[in-house]
Amino acid sequence: MRIGHGYDAHRFGAGDFVTLGGVRIPHPQGLEAHSDGDVLIHAVCDAMLGAAALGDIGRHFPDNDAQYAGIDSRILLRRVRDTLAEHGWRLVNLDSTIVAQAPRIGPHIGAMRENLAPDTGVAIDCINIKATTTERMGFTGRGEGIAAHAVVLLAGL
Repeated sequence: MRIGHGYDAHRFGAGDFVTLGGVRIPHPQGLEAHSDGDVLIHAVCDAMLGAAALGDIGRHFPDNDAQYAGIDSRILLRRVRDTLAEHGWRLVNLDSTIVAQAPRIGPHIGAMRENLAPDTGVAIDCINIKATTTERMGFTGRGEGIAAHAVVLLAGL
């Protein structure tokens, strides 16, 4: 068994929604990113890749490669799941935290879990997503962006 941790953050920019856990959430700003900017899924990918000692999301899906411009991060997550399987690993469980002053995350957590479970190959009760603010401290508290942490447990196939 192996444990991995992932972290990602993106700043706000132009747009009228953010995508988190594959869920499109209305918001007066979007997230600046090469892909869809889904910080939750990016953190999950990094945690999974890290636990398997396979680098990080940037190594597998570089932001200077045009094929990943605007890509749905759920596609990347499924590719990471498949890469882990090729190396003899599977996800056991995921615990994650989204750090954002806004938008409100709570109403969307169920839909995020419903997306992440099949994309990672586990039952929904193996996926946990939490949300917190930083009480208006730091870049997330000032409304400059959103961050996410993810911790995973992998087991050999």
